Amino acid sequence: MPESGMNHAPKGKPSPVVKPGEFIIAAIGLDHGHIHGMCNGLTEAGAQLKWVYDPDPAKVEKLVAQFPGAQAARSEEEIFQDNDVHLVASAAIPSDRGPLGIRAMNAGKDYFVDKAPLTTLEQLAGARAAVDKTGKKFAVYYGERLHSEPGLFAGDLIADGAIGKVVQVMGMGPHRANMQNRPPWFFKREQNGGILCDIGSHQCEQFLYYTGATDAEIVAAQVDNVNNPEYPGVDDFGDCMLRGNNGASGYFRVDWLTPDALPTWGDIRTFILGTKGYMEMRKACDVGRDKRGDHLFLVNDKVEEYIDVAGKVGFPYFGELILDCLNRTEIAMTQAHAFKAAELCITAQMVAEKAKGIVR
Repeated sequence: MPESGMNHAPKGKPSPVVKPGEFIIAAIGLDHGHIHGMCNGLTEAGAQLKWVYDPDPAKVEKLVAQFPGAQAARSEEEIFQDNDVHLVASAAIPSDRGPLGIRAMNAGKDYFVDKAPLTTLEQLAGARAAVDKTGKKFAVYYGERLHSEPGLFAGDLIADGAIGKVVQVMGMGPHRANMQNRPPWFFKREQNGGILCDIGSHQCEQFLYYTGATDAEIVAAQVDNVNNPEYPGVDDFGDCMLRGNNGASGYFRVDWLTPDALPTWGDIRTFILGTKGYMEMRKACDVGRDKRGDHLFLVNDKVEEYIDVAGKVGFPYFGELILDCLNRTEIAMTQAHAFKAAELCITAQMVAEKAKGIVR
């Protein structure tokens, strides 16, 4: 069966930033397979997964089996009442992620959630208010950059001035649908949030990060169902144009149209144009030449080179997040950045639906 991005769970090399038992985590809401990659990243950085809760015992059993020492909780409350738990991780149904985060923060826990972290601007307002009230973190797993070695290395190159000032970020985020294996919520717009809100969230976050913009406007956006009429609640194509508050421009395309012959779940590519050069990342494969991912191409005034980034960068975000939670710092990602990316992807979906005459 062709690989699905829903079950993509990258593994890196263990690089603990804390001693055993110093940072305890729990997982609540296992509706998306990304929870495995999220827990991989945190435990590789030294966290200990103590509790797992989901109404579906099979999902709980699968995650517990992956992490020796973890145990099934009887309820959310059992986890919330455990004072040893520092952070709750979740990949619940997208429309449930924001409300769960508010409950976790109100219980005194930091929160780490899969993208898209929220599906409405009302949920976003509630999460922002809860962060202000509790002082807890609402961190987001934007895995297409945070769990991608070329995605991280590109940021280092930009910081070093390798391509000058970033002028444009262009991303393509195709994913394999595997419709027959998707859960019911995947087919309901009110639960999945729409394609620009869902997988478009990766693209909005990368645009902000690589350009250095702190805000942006949605210039244009569109969504459509071009190949799956039997699933009217699914957008299988969408694209968007953005303009940053620093003048940078962005464009991205996302879809559920990956053909079966591709050896991976999606030919994910990012192009970054600067005033002194450009980069391309081929994150999942190099079509027709290499079934592996982690490819980066760099051209500037001094070099024209290909860089195989696999195994050279690691995934430092997870250790930085743990230390941020312990030290109350913002090294891994600022709260403003995480929320702004969420705001942009929700807004893009709203703009696209308004253009089609859909009012929600």
